[in-house]
Amino acid sequence: MTSLVARPKINLRKYSSRIVQYAVLSLIVIVVFVPIVMLVFSALKTRGEAMTNPYTPPIPPRWDNYLNILRAPNFWTMLKNSLIVMAGTTTSVVLVCSLAAFVFARMKFRSKDLLFNILTLGLMFPINIAILPVYLLIRDLKLPDTLIGVMFVQTAFALSGNIMILRGFFLSIPMELEDASYIDGCTAFDFFWRILMPMARPALAAVAALTMIASWNDLLVPLVLINKETLWTLPLGTMQFQGQYGMDISLVNAFVSLSAVPTLLFYFFAERQIVAGMTAGAIKG
Repeated sequence: MTSLVARPKINLRKYSSRIVQYAVLSLIVIVVFVPIVMLVFSALKTRGEAMTNPYTPPIPPRWDNYLNILRAPNFWTMLKNSLIVMAGTTTSVVLVCSLAAFVFARMKFRSKDLLFNILTLGLMFPINIAILPVYLLIRDLKLPDTLIGVMFVQTAFALSGNIMILRGFFLSIPMELEDASYIDGCTAFDFFWRILMPMARPALAAVAALTMIASWNDLLVPLVLINKETLWTLPLGTMQFQGQYGMDISLVNAFVSLSAVPTLLFYFFAERQIVAGMTAGAIKG
């Protein structure tokens, strides 16, 4: 005698969308992380191991490649130059963009929208197509072979997008708050500095993080403007290092992975602020 037990039906429609989401996310994770894992695996092997077994984990890990690079004085010089350029560019971008975004978001003057639209045209001209006139301008300013010249160019090409992000966040602040501050005796600058800037920390963190990552990874501007080896940044050093030790793929990968550590650390610490700032700018912009 067989017993008939009613089995619960599986609602495929309910789980199909979730399955597709996990499949897409898993594919993205694989595409993003596999090259990074392979880079680290290769850096922890000898040259022969990296050539014969490129896809296997390093057992045991060889730390000699990292130690040789950390003992080289050129690496620390390039790291210092990259830090100087990144800090100068980020400070300039945050300061200039916050002031400009405040003007376009809270001040009233004639042709404000027209000027803002002209400013956003900068998004349509990447540095790649403007590098020749940029070099001629920097040469006339007598700034080639200086870190200030690199910071100047990187700051100029980061203004349009970051002003848009900060303007969107500033527009989300209620006007009643500004009116109350004026009633209490604040000037426009007092409202900007004492009230608006503390409230805009997520957006400022997003702008700072995006600028830091772009400046740290920038190769084109230092390549065109810098000739002195003592002023090379890490991307330039990576290119030179690859040309000098191109056959030793493990050593090159160790250099590349060490160069990416500062930006990865900053992103992990500032991830929440970056997402909050970008979301606010996207909704209110």
